[in-house]
Amino acid sequence: MKTSTPSLNRQILALAVPAFGALIAEPLFVMADSAIIGHLGTPQLAGLTLGSTVVQTIVGLAVFLSYSTTPAVARAFGSGDLKRAYTAGRDGLVTALMLGVLVAGALWLTAPGLITALGGTGEMHTFGVDYLRWSLPGLPAMLAVLAAVGVLRGMQDTKTPLYVATGGAVLNAGLNWVLVYPAGMGVAGSALGTSAVQWLMALVLGAMVVRGMRAHHVLAVPGITGVAGVLRVGSWLMLRTLSMRIALLATVFVVTAQGAENLAAYQLVLTFFNFLAFALDSLAIAAQALLGKELGARNLDRPAERDAVVVLKDRLVRWALGFGLVTALLCPLVGFFSAPLFTSDSQVQHLFALAMLVVAVGQPLASYVFILDGVLIGAQDVRYLALASLLNAVVYLPMLVAVYLIFSGSASVAGFIWLWVSYALGYMGIRALTLGHRARQGVWIK
Repeated sequence: MKTSTPSLNRQILALAVPAFGALIAEPLFVMADSAIIGHLGTPQLAGLTLGSTVVQTIVGLAVFLSYSTTPAVARAFGSGDLKRAYTAGRDGLVTALMLGVLVAGALWLTAPGLITALGGTGEMHTFGVDYLRWSLPGLPAMLAVLAAVGVLRGMQDTKTPLYVATGGAVLNAGLNWVLVYPAGMGVAGSALGTSAVQWLMALVLGAMVVRGMRAHHVLAVPGITGVAGVLRVGSWLMLRTLSMRIALLATVFVVTAQGAENLAAYQLVLTFFNFLAFALDSLAIAAQALLGKELGARNLDRPAERDAVVVLKDRLVRWALGFGLVTALLCPLVGFFSAPLFTSDSQVQHLFALAMLVVAVGQPLASYVFILDGVLIGAQDVRYLALASLLNAVVYLPMLVAVYLIFSGSASVAGFIWLWVSYALGYMGIRALTLGHRARQGVWIK
């Protein structure tokens, strides 16, 4: 049956609006840390940049726990097989906890070397190691949250993650302030507070998945094949994310060579860029959940059924482009009016405001990239996504090399702006070309 326009729009909004609130919780965590730490001093903020880059890199690599679980659960949900849906959710949750414990232990031992590899020296290095190590107790919980949220999204529920994420963001800001200032823990207190809140979120969301497992008689312990299945699909998604993270880490390395002020400004710009990216990704989450459900519910051997999937994809793209235009209008306002809230350094404020103009220009492009990423993840076209992301990084890295060679060792405004031109326009541009090419083909509908 053909879905009417109002009904399709309502389905998109019903998933995207709550997903927006839940997605921005993670950048809100970092924004709260940035605001609290920023008033301790520029070295502390620069150290936060380095430590949080490592943590977010690991969490970003592990996003496959959510992105593989959502379409798998959604397909089972669309076909009416709830036991299979919760089995996929269990496999993701157990895999998340196992990986979290192993990776946290490895990062504790290698923390000083990792911060050094990112270019941290002196006080920046000390604060970076402190933030990284005190974040690690919460890493298994962070990964468990990813998997549990993936289950709920696959069940077409984005409201529950919103409620949990909102409560976590509010609690995180208050707890971190107490630990940083009254308790006198500084950068370490900010990381410890976030770790504690992540565990509370994981317990709430995990309990909901376990309740569903019990109701549908799903065993608590997965077999080897269950975990292997998550890791098999996840390996392609991890390559996709690894390529993106290499691009981001290389960007951090280049801006670190421009000095502490440019690095501190980069942290503020990246925080807001991620905030807007997660906002755009709310529609991508709707794409993952809706497309997964549609692909599970429809007979794709029939042309009319395949056409219905294409109609959904096209509608999502139009929504994303409109959303991107709105966020583009917000960027200059954020850049010029919010900088004093995060730092008292006038040079950092100036760099932040200018870079947000570049981000504004690239927002429609970013929105197109994010929605197509969500479409292809929802269709489980993970191999193409991985290879395309690798190609994107190969094209982007020479742009960074040019910025590094020209502006290294110089805390110049021009170097900072060209860095963001390379990322927000150059990198996003090549991603738009590769994803757009795939989306116009029909092979991803399978």
